[in-house]
Amino acid sequence: MEQVLSPEDERLVDGLRAGDESAFVALMRMYGAGMLRVALMYVSSRAVAEEVVQEAWVGVLRGIGRFEGRSSLKTWLYRIVANTAKTRGLREARSVPFSALGDETGDEPAADADRFLGSGERFPGHWSVPPQSWAPEGQLLGQETLEMVAREIDRLPPAQRAVITMRDIQGFTSEEVCNSLDLSETNQRVLLHRARAKVRSALEEYMR
Repeated sequence: MEQVLSPEDERLVDGLRAGDESAFVALMRMYGAGMLRVALMYVSSRAVAEEVVQEAWVGVLRGIGRFEGRSSLKTWLYRIVANTAKTRGLREARSVPFSALGDETGDEPAADADRFLGSGERFPGHWSVPPQSWAPEGQLLGQETLEMVAREIDRLPPAQRAVITMRDIQGFTSEEVCNSLDLSETNQRVLLHRARAKVRSALEEYMR
């Protein structure tokens, strides 16, 4: 069986299996916020989402001995929290399959197509013009701007918010996002494109 674990993943997995508290704390710091965002897609409140994440961490600790390394550690973690949140959402009688959220925005227009790389490019869906050119003297990197971006991401529809967070903040690959959230590649790409378009539009307005 082929494993895809990085050396860091292997170190953390070994630490968890050995009961190393520092390995657990490191994982919580790395992925806790993103796991909460995923949980929020399926349940009715932040309080419930926090309970879901806690339950997911229990599942991680109980299941680490059976983890076979056929995916990255973070993909495995996000899959656990997504499945836990779906179960809780069903219990609340309000669960929506994540894959169904791909069309949550209907036919809403995104930004102009020429602002993003096309399907024939090496990185389709990515910005064709780097955003740093908008802001004089590094304004884009200022704390106020970063807080504004975070607010705009929080305002996105759940599926768009989760995908852009995992891709652009957590550093997941498109394949990892698809595997973690049970999305098709096309669905993931559309969600990411729309999310980036909205954030970029908000940034342009802010810079003006």
